[in-house]
Amino acid sequence: QVQLGESGGGLVQTGDSLRLSCAASGHTDSIFGMGWFRQAPGKEREFVGTIVWRAGNTYYDDSMRGRSTISRDNSKNIMYLQMNDLKPDDTATYYCAASRRQFYYIIRADDYDYWGQGTQVTVSS
Repeated sequence: QVQLGESGGGLVQTGDSLRLSCAASGHTDSIFGMGWFRQAPGKEREFVGTIVWRAGNTYYDDSMRGRSTISRDNSKNIMYLQMNDLKPDDTATYYCAASRRQFYYIIRADDYDYWGQGTQVTVSS
């Protein structure tokens, strides 16, 4: 089992930056890929970006490409999501997820095995 915990959410203004963290614990050696998703009220959960845990390759959804960077610290088992130039449409609960599936750029939520509880990001106009 892998346990995930997000932190770093909060209330920010349009144009601000925010860095979310996702700490992984447990059987982290089984992780191949990790990802960020978000869900706004009344909307489906949507893919934000993903990182290959050991190699570090990243892939982003068009909505966040150019405004976000995913990174990880393997020694601390932490994944980060740096978000810049935030907009009100970015308001959502952000979730991190981990997958044991060994292929690059896992973008479907169903392909992730473990999920965090989420952290709220609110962007005011």
